Amino acid sequence: MSVIYVIFLVVVSVVAAIAATASYLKLNAASRSNLIIKEAEEKAEMARKEKVVQAKEEILQLKMKHEQDAIEKNNRLSQLENRLKQREQQLNQRNDELVKKQKETETLRQNLAVQTETLSVKETSLDKIIREKTEILEKISGMTSEEARNQLVETMKDEARNEAMSYIKDIMDEARITAQGEAKKIVIETIQRTAAEHAIENTVSVFNIESDEIKGRIIGREGRNIRALESLTGVEIIIDDSPDAILLSCFDPIRREVARLSLQKLVTDGRIHPARIEEVVAKTEKQVEQEIIETGKRTVIDLGIHGMHPELMRLIGKMKYRSSYGQNLLHHSMEVARLCANMAAELGLNPKKAKRAGLLHDIGKVAENEADLPHAILGMTLAEKYKEKPDVSNAIGSHHEEVEMTSLLAPIVQVCDAISGARPGARREVVEAYMQRLNKLEELALSYPGVVKTFAIQAGRELRVIVGAEKVSDNDANRISFELSKKIQEEMTYPGQIKITVIRETRAISYAK
Repeated sequence: MSVIYVIFLVVVSVVAAIAATASYLKLNAASRSNLIIKEAEEKAEMARKEKVVQAKEEILQLKMKHEQDAIEKNNRLSQLENRLKQREQQLNQRNDELVKKQKETETLRQNLAVQTETLSVKETSLDKIIREKTEILEKISGMTSEEARNQLVETMKDEARNEAMSYIKDIMDEARITAQGEAKKIVIETIQRTAAEHAIENTVSVFNIESDEIKGRIIGREGRNIRALESLTGVEIIIDDSPDAILLSCFDPIRREVARLSLQKLVTDGRIHPARIEEVVAKTEKQVEQEIIETGKRTVIDLGIHGMHPELMRLIGKMKYRSSYGQNLLHHSMEVARLCANMAAELGLNPKKAKRAGLLHDIGKVAENEADLPHAILGMTLAEKYKEKPDVSNAIGSHHEEVEMTSLLAPIVQVCDAISGARPGARREVVEAYMQRLNKLEELALSYPGVVKTFAIQAGRELRVIVGAEKVSDNDANRISFELSKKIQEEMTYPGQIKITVIRETRAISYAK
């Protein structure tokens, strides 16, 4: 019983302990839940307060921003209002000024109308006075107002013309003073530095022989030898009564040279017959051709020109046998080349190009085809064909102004060509052409009113014009000299320059008895 009791007690104790524990745990859980709830409520309250504070702050910021925007808008409105007030004041001021000016304009208009009426009255009276004075002057002078006006206009024209001629003369004198010295220096130095020999070639060559026996052998049986020579060389052989001489006539100097050398070889050898003549002429032609090439090469080397085409050098060699107005073409071209080089050096241009253009400027005269073209154009074509520089080709083609000048070399070549040809004794003219040029000069001068006599002197390089002193004044003499020089330049072709001298003199003659 005791054991059961003990067990019962134990069980009761365990149950009581369990119950006590459960009640304790229940109380503890309730207190903890209350504590959690309380903490949660406190946090929620704090969060609510923070949100309220943030909302208040945002509301305060928005209120401040709104107040600031309102202040800015009010400032802008105030500024606009001030501007409008200023603009209104300005407009009012301008309006007042316009009203004032309008009143002044109206006053001026009224004054102008009054003055116009006054001027009209005065003008009417002035016209009346002028008419009266004009009538009085016309009665006194015996001329109408129109005649007096025309006379005044003519007088003013004469004065203006005289003043213009005097002005032109002063300008020309000043230009001569400033330019003549340097120009003379360049030209004289260029000419003095150039030395060349000059030869005169004719269309007839003379072959001297020792006796009439040789003349007969040259003629041959029934003239066979001379006919063979003429047909092979293209030269006309003239055998007349001239002692110890045979004439070789041909316009081609190269053919004349071939004929002369062939005759010389045949006479020296002594064997003269058609077969031998054909053989000698063939050899002589090769010899002359080789001499032409060597002459061209030697000329180019002597002038210091490099890189020239062989065909151009051959044409230069042919110039030795050509002439221009009696002046040997090769010597003339070499002289022009040296003149061009010296003048180009004085002017600061390229002397090598100038020398090249000067040497080739008449190359068209020895061309073998296209003879219907002017020699300047033909020379330019040849220069372009053999790869000469464009400015050199243009200088060749334009030295007679047949094409437009495009470089400074062209006028230098033209001037030096004229200098070489104008040198006294360098060229010969046909007598008829020479006389025609002199007569033309005198006729041009005689066409002017007041000219009494004219004299072309110094081989046509100076024209003396004598005018009547009673018909021509000093100013008219200057005018005639100026206009005559222009007319000669436009209507005539001549080498160098022509000096026009107008002479006006008054002579008083009386006799003592």
